[in-house]
Amino acid sequence: MTLAIFDLDNTLIAGDSDHLWGCFLCDRGLVDSTEFAARNEQFYRDYQSGQLDIMAYLRFALGPLAGREPAELEAWHADFMRSVIEPIMLPAASELIEHHRRQGHRLLVITATNEFITRPIASALGIHELLACEAERVDGYYTGEPTGVPSYGAGKVTRLEAWRAEHGESLDGAWFYSDSHNDLPLLKQVENPVAVDPDETLLAYAESEGWEVISLR
Repeated sequence: MTLAIFDLDNTLIAGDSDHLWGCFLCDRGLVDSTEFAARNEQFYRDYQSGQLDIMAYLRFALGPLAGREPAELEAWHADFMRSVIEPIMLPAASELIEHHRRQGHRLLVITATNEFITRPIASALGIHELLACEAERVDGYYTGEPTGVPSYGAGKVTRLEAWRAEHGESLDGAWFYSDSHNDLPLLKQVENPVAVDPDETLLAYAESEGWEVISLR
């Protein structure tokens, strides 16, 4: 089955859910907003420049989840979906997803944002297969520690290869849509790489390679 693979942040939605989650926690007074906001902004700049220490960032991002009651976290995320994510969902992204669905393609989101944040967003987009950075849980509670191979940069290729082996899928005819130069390792692996509202680095590379460039904004 042909794979239609999508990055999430700034690709299928008009913002970065990881960064916006940090802003949401500050706005709601759920973390020490002064220190947390400064670190959140620095990590986001590091991501944009391709210098992100993914493990350090994951420990930072997952820290506020540690030891929280699952019902409390569910309520936080429901508020986040209503107030932050729903306003930045893109009709053109939904149309693109449906275009691939009508062709019988297998839909997959692969994102460097953690699974707690992204699973409900992917589900809202109608995509139920997700590869995201994984968070350790013990007895149903997040510990604040990441686990497994982070789906960031070349890690997206590693995670996708493992997923394909498990599900018996190939990359024949595969599509991958992304906005970020951080996703070049995976974009280079597929037959149909598409730059979506790309950053300057990805745009320059896509144009040099003759890749398709689109906007969903």
